[in-house]
Formats: sequence, C-alpha cells, structure tokens
Amino acid sequence: MLMSHTARPARLHFMANGFRVLSPGDHVLCAVTGERIALDALKYWSVARQEAYASAEVATKVMAGA
Repeated sequence: MLMSHTARPARLHFMANGFRVLSPGDHVLCAVTGERIALDALKYWSVARQEAYASAEVATKVMAGA
C-alpha cells in the first residue's frame, strides 16, 4: 500500500545548508505567520530556533527581534 504525504505537515531538522526530514509530509508552517510552505519552496529557516519562515522579510524581522 502506497502512503500519500499530501496535505500532511513534515517535521524537519534544520541545518546550516539544508534540512533533514524527520517525519514525511509535503509542507511546513511558517513559525510567525502560520502560512503553509511547500518543502520544495522552503528557503528561510533558523537553525538555532529550528523554525521555518515564509519569506526573507519575516525571517529578517525575527532575527532582528521585532
């Protein structure tokens, strides 16, 4: 039986140059906005906080402490 990971959030471990999938899925949620981010579109995250961000603007605000 094939398992579909569509519409299921993934659990990731963020590293400096990428991420490792801990639990399969097709997306993660932005830690700030709650926006759904497809894994193939994920570009911004914090290694220290282990959080994903929807955009560079959101990531910059978080890193600046805003």
